[in-house]
Amino acid sequence: MAEATALSDSTSLDNLAYVPYQAYNGTTATGGDSLTQNLNVFYESGDIAWMIASTALVLLMIPGVGFFYSGLARRKSALSLIWLSIMATAVTTFQWFFWGYSLAFSHEAGLFIGALDNFGFMNVLAQPSVGSARIPDLMFAVYQGMFAAITVALAVGAVAERGRMFPCVVFMFIWSTVVYDPIACWTWNPAGWVYKMGGLDFAGGTPVHISSGAAALAYSYVLGKRHGYGTQALNYRPHNVTHVVIGTVFLWVGWFGFNAGSALSANLRAIMAAVVTNLAACVGGITWCLIDYRLEKKWSTVGFCSGVISGLVAITPGSGYVPAWSAVVYGVVAGIGCNFATQLKYWMNADDALDVFAIHAVGGLLGNLLTGFFAADYIAHLDGFTVIQGGWLNHHWIQLAYQLCDSVSGFAYSFVVTCIILSCLSFLGRYIPALRLRASKEEEELGIDDVEIGEFAYDFVEVTRDVRPKGPHDVDEIYDDDDEASQRSHSQATMMAQAEKGPHMGGGSFPMRPLNREREPVTYEHPHGMVGQAS
Repeated sequence: MAEATALSDSTSLDNLAYVPYQAYNGTTATGGDSLTQNLNVFYESGDIAWMIASTALVLLMIPGVGFFYSGLARRKSALSLIWLSIMATAVTTFQWFFWGYSLAFSHEAGLFIGALDNFGFMNVLAQPSVGSARIPDLMFAVYQGMFAAITVALAVGAVAERGRMFPCVVFMFIWSTVVYDPIACWTWNPAGWVYKMGGLDFAGGTPVHISSGAAALAYSYVLGKRHGYGTQALNYRPHNVTHVVIGTVFLWVGWFGFNAGSALSANLRAIMAAVVTNLAACVGGITWCLIDYRLEKKWSTVGFCSGVISGLVAITPGSGYVPAWSAVVYGVVAGIGCNFATQLKYWMNADDALDVFAIHAVGGLLGNLLTGFFAADYIAHLDGFTVIQGGWLNHHWIQLAYQLCDSVSGFAYSFVVTCIILSCLSFLGRYIPALRLRASKEEEELGIDDVEIGEFAYDFVEVTRDVRPKGPHDVDEIYDDDDEASQRSHSQATMMAQAEKGPHMGGGSFPMRPLNREREPVTYEHPHGMVGQAS
């Protein structure tokens, strides 16, 4: 005991190998002078570490969006959607540094938009952020920059298979400036009107999902329908389900940083956000899959992945406000609601090729409204300092009206302003060919990958779609996988059975063509007697 007491007396807390925490006492815009003082003492290293990890997780979601969209599209435009998602990261990150962060999270912001006091990240350093005093401006800025980037990546999925890429890149910069930044400001900046009203949006139900879904719907209207849409000539189906699964996994993992990271520190509230995020995703996937099975008697992989994303979208606004059991309700409602919302595009006469509106706009709306029901004051206070009146669980009945007001205003603003932006670009495109929004019919038929990029996602895809058995009345006609005739082509099992008969029984050779390549065909032999040609 005496030795322990002596050791305790000789050991001072000041000598331990960590930086002691101090309350922020700076008065300058940068938070202090790094040459004369240690600015790290104002923040917990665990909070900073968690937020850096969350930033990386949200960044991981963006290629996930690209792969998800790419798998849902047709082969000849697959690479363009991946390209657009990663280009959205580059363009929006620069815009965020240039003036986006200042317009959204300026300390001098008004009710609708911020000032330019942080233009070019000026004075963005160690001052406590407007989002939380637990992290500095610089950490908050880089984290929220990933939200801006993924929102743009979600919205530009609307250009699938017929939109030109350069005007879309121009659109990214303009849209993030005049649509995303104001909505983010009025939702999350303490000076914003929704924030002051009492709207609850933990991680982006309106700024991210509703705004991107509304923008995608507007983009679909302005671009018009793909050629052959609604006819057998465009018998739409995902070209690569594996890409859809890979994209879903990237998104699912990254969403932990998206929702749990929005606690803006490492605490119990972040843990609860992670719990409800995962639970809602699982229930949403199961629900969508069951609905599809009821209709088609097939356990759809694409359906399960779509349900997972719808569950994740719906839980986003409520993830830091609602108890764990409510995530089951979020998942079921999102799985059902978003599934049936995929049919709205036919009623609205819009060619939303990737169902961005159905999953993100409708899913975000459902999530916002459910948060009005299930938000609980004791869940929000798990971080130790957040105080809310709660939703209907706390008998705060008007919260549902706040949530509806936030949702409708965000959707209307995004849709109308997006239409204005695209109409201006379309008008300029009459005189500046580079700004022409839509590819020509010939370019669309050839494929955006070939026309706009000159590269392809892969050289050979689903060869069986490009093969037609030759029988007693052979013809040399070969069909593209996007043609009407190929949609009625023989299944792989049928062709293999035909091949096993051998040439003397009507089986044998299968002609094949190169996929969008001007190359000489190469002859190959199949072990079962098949003879064909490939590029």
